[in-house]
Amino acid sequence: MSEQYVTLAEVRDLLAEEAEKRELLTSQKQALEHAQTVSSLSLESVNDLIAEVSQMEIVTDAIAVKIADLLPRYPEDVRAIFSKERIVLEPEQIDGIIDIVAKYI
Repeated sequence: MSEQYVTLAEVRDLLAEEAEKRELLTSQKQALEHAQTVSSLSLESVNDLIAEVSQMEIVTDAIAVKIADLLPRYPEDVRAIFSKERIVLEPEQIDGIIDIVAKYI
């Protein structure tokens, strides 16, 4: 079994597709509502953003998904995403992430 990180845009699209086929459970309905409320980008845009931000050396797959879900606009937001990592972010790296995100929002 392998693990794969899933963005809110993917969750939104998967649950919406499943809702067309059958009645969702209450928890699935809540997850769909949350994903629809929070995720503003299309799945294609999210995948493009993840691909672009993943090219940065400091960004892991998990962090790339967090960036795509949270769409940080300020340096504090980027620092919060990296807070559990043992990485010292340079101002240029923070600005690079913010610039990439700005292209998609």
